[in-house]
Amino acid sequence: MSSHSSLISKTDLALFTDLYELTMMQAYFEEGFEDRAVFDLFVRRLPCRRSFLLAAGLEDVLSYLENLRFDDEAIAYLDSLSTFSSSFLDDLRGFRFTGDVYAVAEGTPVFADQPILEVEAPIAQAQLVETFVMNQIHFQTLMASKAARVVQAARGRSVVDFGTRRMHGTDAALKAARAFYIAGVDATSNVAAGRRLGIPVSGTMAHSYVQAHEDEYESFKAFCRVHPHTILLVDTYDTLEGVRHVVRLAEELGEDFDVRAIRLDSGDLGELARRSRSILDQAGLEKVEIFASSSLDEEAISKLLDGQAPIDGFGVGTHMGVSEDAPYLDIAYKLVSYAGKGRIKLSTSKKHLPSRKQIFRIEKEGRSRYDVVALRDEALEGRPLLEPVMKSGRRLEAGARSLEDSRRRARREIDRLPQRLRSADAPEEPYEIRTSQALETAQEALEEELKEKQKEHLPT
Repeated sequence: MSSHSSLISKTDLALFTDLYELTMMQAYFEEGFEDRAVFDLFVRRLPCRRSFLLAAGLEDVLSYLENLRFDDEAIAYLDSLSTFSSSFLDDLRGFRFTGDVYAVAEGTPVFADQPILEVEAPIAQAQLVETFVMNQIHFQTLMASKAARVVQAARGRSVVDFGTRRMHGTDAALKAARAFYIAGVDATSNVAAGRRLGIPVSGTMAHSYVQAHEDEYESFKAFCRVHPHTILLVDTYDTLEGVRHVVRLAEELGEDFDVRAIRLDSGDLGELARRSRSILDQAGLEKVEIFASSSLDEEAISKLLDGQAPIDGFGVGTHMGVSEDAPYLDIAYKLVSYAGKGRIKLSTSKKHLPSRKQIFRIEKEGRSRYDVVALRDEALEGRPLLEPVMKSGRRLEAGARSLEDSRRRARREIDRLPQRLRSADAPEEPYEIRTSQALETAQEALEEELKEKQKEHLPT
C-alpha cells in the first residue's frame, strides 16, 4: 500500500535525484563509461550584500553517501517508468558509492568560484549524487551564512532561532537549526532539533496563554508557579503595563521571584526596551534581562544596538529562517575531470576551472588576507582548506567532526576574516581570490583544445 506522506524515507533517499541523473547513468552503463570523474561543487557568485559564505551540510552528504542503496521498492518504481533496461536496474541493485570526497570543513568561510566540495568517483556514481549533494550544501550553507550575519549584528548578545513554524518544511527546519548553531546561534525553539542534534532549546510563552486568562497579571503569576525561571511576554495588551505587572509580581513573590527576562514582541522595540529597562531598574530588578523578537534580521538588530537599546538577546524567526534577503545561491556541480583529463564548459557566464583543486588561505598577523585556488598537487604558501573526508566510500576522521567542533571552527574562522567582511553591509573591497599560474595555464590549454575541436566539425 503506497503512502502519500511527503516525509522522506530510506527508499526515497535513493530516488532523491533528478531523472536525468538516472538516464545519464544508464547511458554511461550502456557505453561502458566507468573511468573516474571529478565534480566540483561551488557558488558562481555571492548574493548581493554577502561578503562571504559559511560552509555547512557536509555531515548529511557523507551520511548519505555511506548509506546510499536501491532497495526493491526503489527498483520497482524505476521499472514502472518504462525508461530503464532490466540489465541497468539489476546493476543498480548492487549500487554502492565507492568514491572519495574532498571538502572544506563545516564552519569555514568560503567565496565565489571556490570548490566547497569535490567528489571523485566512477562517473555514474558521481553523477547520481549531484542532486542530493547540491540540495544539502546549498541549503545549509545558505542558512549558516545568513545566521552568521545575524550573530555578528548581535555583538555577543544571545540569539535564538524562532523560525521553525515559517520555514519550508520539517526537514528544512531541522537542517536550518543545525546550520544556525554552527554559525553561532545559541539555541533553537525546535524541540526535535534539540533532541536529534543536541542543540540547546529555548522558549517562553505565547500571547495565547495570556489571553486564555481573564487577567494578565494572574497569567504571569500562574505561569511562574509552573516555570519560575522564565521569560514573561509583556506586550499582549499594553507593553509598559505588562512590565509593571512583572514588578508587582516581584514585590509579591519576594525571594521566590526568579523571572530571568521579559520579552518584547511588537512596537518600537528600542524605545520600549529603554522605558522597560527604566521601570525594572527603578524597582531594583536590574538582573531581569530584556529579550526582543518581532521580524528581526541583521539590519534591525544593528539599528537597535546602534541606538543603544538595552536589549540582552534576540529571537530571530522568519527573516533568518528563509534567508529573506538572499533566498538562494547560484550553486553548481560541474565535471572538472574525467579519465584523468581536465574538463570545462565554455558557456557564456558559466565557465569553470578544470581539474582537481586545492584552496590555499594566506594569513598574516592572524588575519586572512587572500585565497589562491590551485591544482591539487601544487605546494603553495598558505593553509590548505580542502581535505580528504571520505575514501572509497567510507568517511575519514576529518569527515567525522562533531557539531560543536564545527561551531568552534566557525567562530575562529570568522574572527580571522578582515573586519570589513564582518559588517552587515557589502564591503567596498571584496575578499581577494587568486588563481595559481598552473591552473590558469591548464584552463587556457583546454579552452584552446576545445575551440580547435569545434572548428574541425564546422562545415567547410
